[in-house]
Amino acid sequence: MKWLLPVFALLVGGSAVAATPEIVKGSVVVVPIQGAITEAQFFFLRRVIKQADAAGAAALILDIDTPGGSLSATEKIDKALLKATMPVYSYINTNAASAGALIALSTKEIYMAPVSAIGAAAPVMGSGQEMEATMTAKVVSYYSGYFRSVAAQNGHNPELVDAFMNMDKEVKVGERVLNPKGALLTLSAQEAIEVVDGKPILAKGIAETVEELCEKAGLEVTAIVRIEPSGFEALAQWVTMLAPMFLMGGIIGAWLEFKAPGFGVAGVLAALCFLLFFTGHYIAGLTGFEVVGIFFLGLVLVLLEVLFFPGIVVLALIGTALMVGSLFFAMVDYYPSQPLDFSFDVLAAPIANLSIGVALAVVAAALIARYLPELPVFHRLVLSKVAAAGPSISAVSEILYAPGVAVGDEGFAYTKLRPAGKAKFGAALVDVMTDGEFLEAQTRVRVVRVGGDSIIVESLPG
Repeated sequence: MKWLLPVFALLVGGSAVAATPEIVKGSVVVVPIQGAITEAQFFFLRRVIKQADAAGAAALILDIDTPGGSLSATEKIDKALLKATMPVYSYINTNAASAGALIALSTKEIYMAPVSAIGAAAPVMGSGQEMEATMTAKVVSYYSGYFRSVAAQNGHNPELVDAFMNMDKEVKVGERVLNPKGALLTLSAQEAIEVVDGKPILAKGIAETVEELCEKAGLEVTAIVRIEPSGFEALAQWVTMLAPMFLMGGIIGAWLEFKAPGFGVAGVLAALCFLLFFTGHYIAGLTGFEVVGIFFLGLVLVLLEVLFFPGIVVLALIGTALMVGSLFFAMVDYYPSQPLDFSFDVLAAPIANLSIGVALAVVAAALIARYLPELPVFHRLVLSKVAAAGPSISAVSEILYAPGVAVGDEGFAYTKLRPAGKAKFGAALVDVMTDGEFLEAQTRVRVVRVGGDSIIVESLPG
């Protein structure tokens, strides 16, 4: 099971790396923060943080080279970094502009490559154009306040946030004017390590490589593990956004397969929807293998109830509870090193997604039950209760899928019908199913409908 989700992610992602290096206890994990900062970067980093924490990694190093990106994604990345139990370092290699500078401020220590720069974090529109003055003031006011708090918590000078973001504020370090009013601060590596009043302005030091950073930071390195994002990271965003649709597809597919076992297409739909659901949430850093294991345990209990122990009810109830619970917790953002957070902010999205998915599935099931038999495209799959005289699609279906068996024929259950199984009509032994009734072997039955690859029977009295 452990290999299933990553392998599927590699197949869907296409450009994913061939294999993900194993994070071992005491290793230093290096994560590239490169290119534009997006939600996909957040999903990737959150997943690595949780894996590194669970494995007992000694440290996490962000290898930063970015021109900036989404402020909302940057805020999410900062919140994820603050939840890491291991020390987190930034290595500016070679550019930490805009959002990259704010991400670096959310780590405990910053090191820079010899030729590198950090700063200039003024907010702009997604197109790169300047924002309208009032909107700029609002955005700067909120995000500068938030990131000042982040910087202070990590031991950095919070005034640097204003220097990076706010052109209307002069910033001093001691008696020295670090950044005059009307300009945005950008620091080179040499400027960032300059000591003012006994403390570096921002960076702890300059390092040629990650290995040199580890040496200067005093890290006892057993192994350096570099994790690259998979090709599925960007798609994970869409999977999590469309979670209710995947839940609806999985529920409807499972329901149709139960109503018409052996057809196959509905079962494949259910399996594909649930696999995409769990895979997307795994890549998004929301779920782990244990949640998937609970889902399959619940599925096994339900199948045991349906196939071998009908009428017990307890197995089906426990199995259903496990499946629903696993679907819910697959969407909960929890960290293995921290206790579960049952706050509204954490549980609101999973509750909404699960509720919408179930509601959509109920509506879809009602529509399918009402209109599916009426659609011409499904005439080969559904037989009318009263067939017209002469050749018809339904008659052809009987010939193709049930030679020698017609509506009204009587026979007996050759195996247990739970609700599917085999029945014998004269010399013909065929696959049949009931409309939900569970019958023991040797029970006398009668054919009530024949359609597609399904023969529907009912028990005879006596």
